[in-house]
Amino acid sequence: MTGMFATSRAGHDKGKLYIIIEESEEYVYLTDGRLKPVDRPKKKKKKHIQIIRKVDETIQFMIEEKKPISNEMVKRAIKEYEHKLV
Repeated sequence: MTGMFATSRAGHDKGKLYIIIEESEEYVYLTDGRLKPVDRPKKKKKKHIQIIRKVDETIQFMIEEKKPISNEMVKRAIKEYEHKLV
């Protein structure tokens, strides 16, 4: 699941697009590169997100190689994904 896009299904951020950067048994850690930067991701229960089975290749590669992900990379990936939807 890491590297995939996800939207929030519950809470004050309902409908917001994030990228999953980490996961545990019950929670996922989400970033948008702005309000929730990579160094302080949003912790959310798995049942409160809708996973989008689309992966940004650059982010996925960085996660697999254990390299740092920048907020700019996340913002770019989200912007490109949103642009493809329009």
